[in-house]
Amino acid sequence: MRTNKTKRALLLSALGLAAGTLVPATGAFAQQAAWPTKPLRILVGFPGGSTPDIAARTIAEPLSRALGQPVVIDNKPGASGNIAADTVAKATDDHTLGVVINGNLTSSKMLYPNLPYDPAKDFTYLSLLTTAPLILVTPANEPSGAAFLDAAKKAGDKWNYGSVGVGSVGHLGMEQLQGRVSGMASQHIPYQGNPQVVTAMIGGQVQMALIPPGVAMPQIKAGKLKAVGLTSGRSTLVPEIPSLGDVGVKDFNLEVWTALLGPANLSKAAQDRIAKELAIIMKDPAVRQRLFDQGWQAVGTSPEGMRTRVKEESAIMSRIISTKGIKLQ
Repeated sequence: MRTNKTKRALLLSALGLAAGTLVPATGAFAQQAAWPTKPLRILVGFPGGSTPDIAARTIAEPLSRALGQPVVIDNKPGASGNIAADTVAKATDDHTLGVVINGNLTSSKMLYPNLPYDPAKDFTYLSLLTTAPLILVTPANEPSGAAFLDAAKKAGDKWNYGSVGVGSVGHLGMEQLQGRVSGMASQHIPYQGNPQVVTAMIGGQVQMALIPPGVAMPQIKAGKLKAVGLTSGRSTLVPEIPSLGDVGVKDFNLEVWTALLGPANLSKAAQDRIAKELAIIMKDPAVRQRLFDQGWQAVGTSPEGMRTRVKEESAIMSRIISTKGIKLQ
């Protein structure tokens, strides 16, 4: 009997030791395996080949490898990306994210009275992905630099500028620029996309536009358009292009960007894992080069950094929209 009791005590002791060694390991494993548990979906509110689509597809493959789950890009164009953004805001599966542009988080709330989501409350901000300055471009036969700005001032409201739509960064940026250059009063003509803006400029329907380097540079190098200046300081993306500050426009800074976000209810496990992996991905030389070749600077920020950027830019866009009385028709 004593032998059975001894055996039983030894067995319980062994089980206790085993439990003591297994429980912490199991807990750590549970934290790692808690998310993701199925394929991840990244919604993009613009068609394939667009800037946010390029950003999403560039991070999809390395993110899939890091997470051990497929990452599917789901393009849902419409309402300048707001339809996809709203889908992300309402997602409840903990595996739906979105790649958005400036306007979805900064100007849409002022432009769309019935916007179905609140940019400040309905999302978990994860990171800025890419940034780029815009280039003020003109037809090739227009003067360069400060001489172009002088010509634009003399033309007053007889000249036109193009953008990809009312409330776009190109539209609001041009209105901000005209507020800085006394006498500039060019009229806005919206188009479906930057290719149409370029065609209109070459055809003489518009005399200027703010467009991203990836779109502008091939036309500039082909001699079809001319660069006046960048909407930021000098950029490694296009080191040969001066800034607008260099040609006389002081204190003007504007960039287009893409960002990764999730719904407000995104789990802490998901947030932590994405932050960890994205910090590595956005420093990867291959990822950075791929984005650079498309005309974009890889960024990668903390959620706090992204939120600060959105807050500051929202205030600027709000002033432009209210001052200029800009409304969607």
